[in-house]
Amino acid sequence: MDTTLMSAVKSNIVPLLEYLLHGSILDQSKDMLLHRLRGLCDDVETGPENFCDHEMIYAIRGGGQQQQIMLRVRRSLDFPKMPWHLRYVGQPDSGERARTTIVRTCIDVGASENLVQFLTEMGFRLDHEFVVSGYLFRKGRMKVIVSKVYKMLQPGNTDRDSIEPVSLSHLVELSVGAVTGQETIQEDMKNFAEHLKPLVHLEKIDARKLPV
Repeated sequence: MDTTLMSAVKSNIVPLLEYLLHGSILDQSKDMLLHRLRGLCDDVETGPENFCDHEMIYAIRGGGQQQQIMLRVRRSLDFPKMPWHLRYVGQPDSGERARTTIVRTCIDVGASENLVQFLTEMGFRLDHEFVVSGYLFRKGRMKVIVSKVYKMLQPGNTDRDSIEPVSLSHLVELSVGAVTGQETIQEDMKNFAEHLKPLVHLEKIDARKLPV
């Protein structure tokens, strides 16, 4: 356990294990996927949660040969008065062949709007930022997010005429947050992912191995 996670435990912030499967779908097929998810998930009457967020990635380098520590800061553009969101995500563990999902440690906390100022005073620096919008579905403990990422043409400017899509696809993420020792959740995720084929193939993808 790294020093960041150790500090979190000492502060009674319990890190979760996040189980993940990823995929993508072309924009032209997105509505068919949303229709299928409405039938499969728990949000049949109310529909999914829509969101449009500004996400900023802040980084600081540890002492000696330590790698960068990165924190994700997210704020809602649709509901500016909502609490900000701070997230730490550990390195994905995809080494075990028996695992059918990516597994990584994560810590999520709510924060006030002066979070950026606090991180800057600690020595963190903005690495990159983007706008992400989409839909959040729930199926029991599982979350399905269908989202589109936009790059910002001007730093800090999230106006709709100052952003443009990164690609012609939507990202699809199936995830579950759980404490240690609940590996069986992976089988539930695998079974759910089967219902989304052939529209989208959710896979165990290690971002570290993708070409840059």
